[in-house]
Amino acid sequence: MKIQLLLNKKGVTLIELLVGLVISGLVVAGIYRVFIAQTRAYAIQDQVVEVQQNIRIAMELLLRDLRMAGFDDDNVNSPITIANPIVYPVAANSVAVIYEQYNTTTLQYETHTVSYSRDAVNSRLDRQLTINNVAGPLEHILDNVNALNLTYGVDTNDDGTADTNPADGTIWWTAGAVGTAKVVAIRVQLTARPDPTNPDVQSMVSPRTLDSTVTLRNLSLIRLN
Repeated sequence: MKIQLLLNKKGVTLIELLVGLVISGLVVAGIYRVFIAQTRAYAIQDQVVEVQQNIRIAMELLLRDLRMAGFDDDNVNSPITIANPIVYPVAANSVAVIYEQYNTTTLQYETHTVSYSRDAVNSRLDRQLTINNVAGPLEHILDNVNALNLTYGVDTNDDGTADTNPADGTIWWTAGAVGTAKVVAIRVQLTARPDPTNPDVQSMVSPRTLDSTVTLRNLSLIRLN
């Protein structure tokens, strides 16, 4: 009886062991591939979110300054008069606006000139604030900027509305066509791309573009002579 029990004991053959190892290797390889794919997808989505957030913040800052164009406190104690809300001639990829600001620290009225431009060499959006003709440091607002395109709505007949551009039937005029006409609106198209250091993200995430319009509402907007 004891001899029969010994004969019935079974072990794992070498072939069975190899088959088991192969199957286990395939399962581990599959899990690893899924992990790598999920990691890449996470990195791509993270870059998409980052690009969208950065370009949105830069656009909001730019539009905020554009809305201030021509602001004049009209206080009797203010020696400042804003004659030209926008620095002429206007350009297609840069803009500068002028407005009055009261400094609560020095208790003085100041003339602020804020300019935005795209640094084509470094693909950056730059901002510079000049206070009372004293230029401040150049701020880098957004990196990896593909394009900054500006078109203008102008009022040539002083009826308070943007005139139709006969070239294309829209209200938007190119910078070269504006001349010294009264600008009443600006259309901003800002395009940025993800960080180029990650080749996977660079190849799979297309540049993002924001298209916004701001109406220049301050009463100091006047036609230049």
